[in-house]
Amino acid sequence: MRIAVLASGSGTNLQAIINAAESGAVDGSVRVVISDNEEAYAQERARKHGVEALFVSPREHKNREAYDTAVVSLLQEREIDLVLLAGFMRLLSPLFVRAYRWKIMNIHPSLLPSFPGLEGVKQALEYGVKVSGCTVHFVDEGLDTGPIILQEAVPVYDDDEEKTLHARIHEVEHRLYPRAVQLFREGKLSIEGRRCFIDER
Repeated sequence: MRIAVLASGSGTNLQAIINAAESGAVDGSVRVVISDNEEAYAQERARKHGVEALFVSPREHKNREAYDTAVVSLLQEREIDLVLLAGFMRLLSPLFVRAYRWKIMNIHPSLLPSFPGLEGVKQALEYGVKVSGCTVHFVDEGLDTGPIILQEAVPVYDDDEEKTLHARIHEVEHRLYPRAVQLFREGKLSIEGRRCFIDER
């Protein structure tokens, strides 16, 4: 399975996917990492593992659709089977979603549908929840609204700050995301309506 990862920042979830692929926990390989941020450390992580790293500048494209058309073209040239978002700070256009329908995953640091969008951890703390967590979901045309694949809860402690809670959520993300990828690889995921079912047989 040929995997592409789109990342805008440090790429810790990218690293988890690369590690899982190299260890055999994920039956596939990351073939390209694409970033909209020239300074993203995710690109350096890719290069350290011999993975192609590409910077696609939003400024060189007139709108979101033009940008996504360019990225989709790069993915198709590389015959990508699965697209993973790992801290990618751009909302994909319907054009992109249609090109890879149910072949795009994202991971979000909350128990969706609670606290979608930016700063999910901060939102959860400000709301005063006792339990947070993370969600792996397929990407649709909305903002963190696609069918949920896996979720896991993470307790919120009274003395938690954004940094401490996010660190514990990251630990779960790094385990959950590769598992979702492998379930996809094994053909164990099916979608009915907005629900994703896992065939555990």
